[in-house]
Amino acid sequence: MIDLAWGAHSDRGRRRPLNEDSFLAEPPLFFVADGMGGHTGGDRASAAAIDAFGELRGRPIVALDDVERAFARAVQDVSGISTGADAAGTTISGVAVTEQGGEAYWLVVNIGDSRTYRLAAGVLEQISVDHSEVQDLVDKGEISATEAERHPRRNVITKAVGAGSYDEPDYWLLPIAQGDRIMVCSDGLSKELDAARLTQVLSEERSPQTAATRLVHEALLHGGRDNVTVVVVDALRANDRVAEVDALAQLPDEDTLPRVVSTKERTGHGPLQLG
Repeated sequence: MIDLAWGAHSDRGRRRPLNEDSFLAEPPLFFVADGMGGHTGGDRASAAAIDAFGELRGRPIVALDDVERAFARAVQDVSGISTGADAAGTTISGVAVTEQGGEAYWLVVNIGDSRTYRLAAGVLEQISVDHSEVQDLVDKGEISATEAERHPRRNVITKAVGAGSYDEPDYWLLPIAQGDRIMVCSDGLSKELDAARLTQVLSEERSPQTAATRLVHEALLHGGRDNVTVVVVDALRANDRVAEVDALAQLPDEDTLPRVVSTKERTGHGPLQLG
């Protein structure tokens, strides 16, 4: 048995007329998709990619094969969006709850430059690796990570769902530990807040919904140059152990999902029974 609490918040930002982000925050899936800027139909692309995973909602766990089939549907659906001269595209990043040998695991999925982080024992780690031109330069040792944050081509991604790309996402398997806090975000957050600030907010806010909402608001205060979406997931119980946190203390009573609007939220809590 594992027990999760989660929250999500999304906003179009201060400069964009449309929110091209979409998200899924419903066990066993917690994903963020960011429609590619500069491409017409980015909002439809991100929504189509998220919808491709819809039939997996409500399951106690999913297998890698389930996620791979859903991803293939996402590629097909996004590639079929007609936008005229430009091809629609989107990123996808996030986690799915899976099982290995009777133990619960995070299956981390990523393509593009949206990000998945894990906060454990007060340490924030970026699990996903950006598929971007500047990340390639960092990997080659040609620029530093600090220089990458200011590089003029930092918004150019090298892999996506759609937009003429047929690359596979990256996958990681991480054992779920009690007290884990997962954060998934579009680059509208990581552009505005550095790792130190992300760590501080995620450590201070006990409720995942409050953490997600505060991070979005802080991104807006720091410029809000892009759409910004944040999903936060807490493992309250994992592998028969209980987390020493009260992540439900500040959860709202209502569960709402105003999806296709400039501001979106999703909050919840529930147990998952492993097979």
